[in-house]
Amino acid sequence: MIKQEVHASWIARSGREGGNDHERARFPYWSFSKTAIAICALKLVEAQALNLDERLKDHPFTLRQLLGHTSGLPDYGSVKAYHTAVAQGDEPWSQEQLLDTTMAQGMLFAPGDSWSYSNIGYLFARTLIEQVTAKTLGTVIDEMICKPLGLESVKFWKDLEQSAALHWDAAAGYDPRWVYHGCLVGSATDASRLLHALFAGKLLKAETLAEMLSQRSIGSTIPGRPWTECGYALGLMSGTMRGVGRAVGHSGGGPFSVNAVYHFPDLVDPMTVACFTDGTDEGVAEFLCAELAIQ
Repeated sequence: MIKQEVHASWIARSGREGGNDHERARFPYWSFSKTAIAICALKLVEAQALNLDERLKDHPFTLRQLLGHTSGLPDYGSVKAYHTAVAQGDEPWSQEQLLDTTMAQGMLFAPGDSWSYSNIGYLFARTLIEQVTAKTLGTVIDEMICKPLGLESVKFWKDLEQSAALHWDAAAGYDPRWVYHGCLVGSATDASRLLHALFAGKLLKAETLAEMLSQRSIGSTIPGRPWTECGYALGLMSGTMRGVGRAVGHSGGGPFSVNAVYHFPDLVDPMTVACFTDGTDEGVAEFLCAELAIQ
């Protein structure tokens, strides 16, 4: 059996920190980037620049529904041609081609009636943030999250030069424009610090954080993963994991690596853990995350 390479970082409420993260190693955050996007959107709600429950212009869904995956939008992850094009190293599709191809499936349900994970939903959220701020998403995340927290390693992944500098050799040649809502790269340490800061009240007002944590239950166990109850909040996977109680954060995965970044509030000393490993099985990173939380 091939042993996977693991990079991890953890920080507890008491201030204890640990892990085996390499100072210069950089990893794709994949869908943990959705947590950062949701934080920025909610900070704009606090500034009254956006409204969580107002329908978007020319669309039937709200920002809350986009962030919580209840918009009814389909997902390009289900489009076979998308995965084929990525695997072949094709030039990324235009946003118009992506939307035309994905939306050919039609809406999955009326907004608010059900739940279905949609990267397209976060593309709409990104577009909304950029329209309101007149800045790129990368600039918004840098100004609202990275600079205030001192997360020097976290950058918006925008080109092949950054891909070649990532820790995993397989990242070379991967075009980050295939991640249409945008993707961050950074260290494992800064991933744990970002999520830890959210729960320490350093990013959102208490009432806004409560909105973000409002969970929709979506099921129980998932084969090969540690979840005993699954849910989704706004930009946060939220449920319970075997042996550690509640877990709130996000898993992520791409063609060559996976990660899990979670806060465990039920522990005596609540802890935030970030795990990054190679492969394509998010369950591996999630199990590692839960194991580190109780060591």
